[in-house]
Amino acid sequence: MRVDVIGIFPEYLAPLDLSIVGRARTSGLLDVVAHDLRDWTHDVHRTVDDTPYGGGAGMVMKPEPWGEALDAVLAGGPPGARARLVVPTPGGRPFTQELAESYAALPWLVFACGRYEGIDARVAAHAAARAEIDAVDEVSLGDYVLAGGEVAVLVIVEAVARLLPGVLGNPASLTEESHTGGLLEYPVFTKPPAWRGLDVPEILRSGDHGRIARWRRDQALRRTAAVRPDLIRALDPATLDRTDLATLAETGWEPGEDGRFRPTPPGVSD
Repeated sequence: MRVDVIGIFPEYLAPLDLSIVGRARTSGLLDVVAHDLRDWTHDVHRTVDDTPYGGGAGMVMKPEPWGEALDAVLAGGPPGARARLVVPTPGGRPFTQELAESYAALPWLVFACGRYEGIDARVAAHAAARAEIDAVDEVSLGDYVLAGGEVAVLVIVEAVARLLPGVLGNPASLTEESHTGGLLEYPVFTKPPAWRGLDVPEILRSGDHGRIARWRRDQALRRTAAVRPDLIRALDPATLDRTDLATLAETGWEPGEDGRFRPTPPGVSD
């Protein structure tokens, strides 16, 4: 996979040389190229921003350097590939594991890292009409505001890179983690069996793989119900077995008339 990142702080991406992403780059599974937006400015101050039309606080990133930067980056991409332009912004769609998986199937991602009050909206509109770009995605890490898009790129690239074939030593790790199948991951333990008065659950030391799998599934359901009830609401009851349904009932959730889970009404119990 090829990843191009455009912004005014390319040095911010140095952590992508480390750990899993760094190994993927060294092995050739991932090619990350950082570009300094200021290289496409033409004044002595290397200006990339100006005051907003309509007034208001803050500054807006100018379209001219962005247009030239995209011209150059898109001209030097993988032969025959079309890019997905990703613009991190608090006003974008939520970044999810599902979106990470879809990005991992693409050959080329280009990130536009905004700063200040954001990038002139014409940049994304113009990019969406370019033949070299298959789509423009505005993506948010969550309901909060960061100083710029670079930190979001670190998150997104790591989430995507670990899904690329050959990056993880044990691909099975991807099938048993949070947000796989719509649930949070079950709690995990390692040696020693007892530590500071706390014991590893007996069932995990039993060697009974069927019981262990059931325990882990129940723990994932309980944990998700306690921490992320929005994920429980999104589950399809038809995809769950009777034990799943019983576990969720114990945590206060039941299928509603609309086919989705809802909290058990007060005063109602089995």
